[in-house]
Amino acid sequence: MKTSDFYYDLPPELIAQTPAKERSASRLLVYDRGTRTISDEVFTDIVRHLRPGDVLVRNTTRVIPARIFGHRPETGGTMEFLLLKRLDAHHWECLVRPGRRAKPGLTYTISDELSATICEPTDAGGRVIRLDYDGVFEEILDRVGEMPLPPYITERLAERERYQTVYARENGSAAAPTAGLHFTEALLDALRAKGVLIADVLLHVGLGTFRPVSAETVEEHHMHSEYFEVTERSAAAINAARAAGGRIVAVGTTSCRTLESVADDAGIVHAKSGWTDIFITPGYRFKAVDALITNFHLPESTLLMLVSALCSREEILSVYEHAVRERYRFFSFGDAMFLQ
Repeated sequence: MKTSDFYYDLPPELIAQTPAKERSASRLLVYDRGTRTISDEVFTDIVRHLRPGDVLVRNTTRVIPARIFGHRPETGGTMEFLLLKRLDAHHWECLVRPGRRAKPGLTYTISDELSATICEPTDAGGRVIRLDYDGVFEEILDRVGEMPLPPYITERLAERERYQTVYARENGSAAAPTAGLHFTEALLDALRAKGVLIADVLLHVGLGTFRPVSAETVEEHHMHSEYFEVTERSAAAINAARAAGGRIVAVGTTSCRTLESVADDAGIVHAKSGWTDIFITPGYRFKAVDALITNFHLPESTLLMLVSALCSREEILSVYEHAVRERYRFFSFGDAMFLQ
C-alpha cells in the first residue's frame, strides 16, 4: 500500500486550536459499519449508543510537561527537547530541535536545577540525553517543562489540565490520548448507570503514536515501541463482558493498540506489561476491539491507517469527506467519531 493512498484534503481552518468550552460538548460523528450510514450528533449522545454490558476501555496515562528548552551559556545557542522515553534515572530518549546542532557531548542549561547533555543519536532520528538535576526530577520538570502540544496547534494552552483526560493517573506520556478528552465524570457516571462497564489500560504515548510516515509505502514504516500495562482485573472484566455478549469499545487508538497487543487469536485479553510496536493497517483482523471512539487523524498517519483497518480505506476517506463538508473540528482538540 502506498502512504499517499491515505491522503485527504483538509482546510487549515478546521484544525482545532483550542479545546471545546465544555469537554463533552464536542460533536460526534457516528458511523455504523453494518449499514454504512453516518449520523451527526454531540458527544453526550455516546450514552445512547453504548449498551448495557458493553465495556468501555480507556487509557489512564497522564501527559508530562515533556517539552523543555535549554541554552549554552558560552555561545547562546538554544535547543528544544521533547522527552519521549525514560531509559533510567537520568537518561531519556527524546526529539531535539534544531537537530543539526545536537552534537554528542554538548551540554545545555535548562534551569538552575536541570541540565541536559547530548549522548548519542537514535535510530529514529532523535537523541539519547543525560539529565543532571538536584532534587526530585518530577517536581523540577513540573516547574520548567511545557505541555507537548502537537506542532499544528499554535495557540497557547490556557489550562494544562485540558490536555489531560479526567481519569489520567500514571505519568509518562508525551502526548494525550485525545479521544478521552471528551469525557467528563458526569458522562462516565451516566454510562455506569446505564450498565456500561469501564476498564482501564495503560499506554504511554510516545514516538510510535505520532511519528509521521515518511516511507513511500506503508510496509516500509517501522513503529517505535511504547510501554503498556494491562492488569489482571481489567483483563478479567473485558473477557467477562465479551463472554456475556457485550462489545469491547476502545477509547482511542492507544487503548485499541494495547488491547490488540495482548489479545490472542480467540479474542481473549491477557494481563501483561511491556513494549508494543504493533502497526495496524488495512487487512488486519481485530481480535479484541469491536468498536472505537476516536478523533479525526492527520492525512497519511499511522492512526488514519488504523481506523481504515477497522472499516476500509474507502469508507474512512468517505467519512472524512463528510466531516470536512460538515465543518467538524479536526485533530487533538477536535471533535470525535464513533465507529460501531
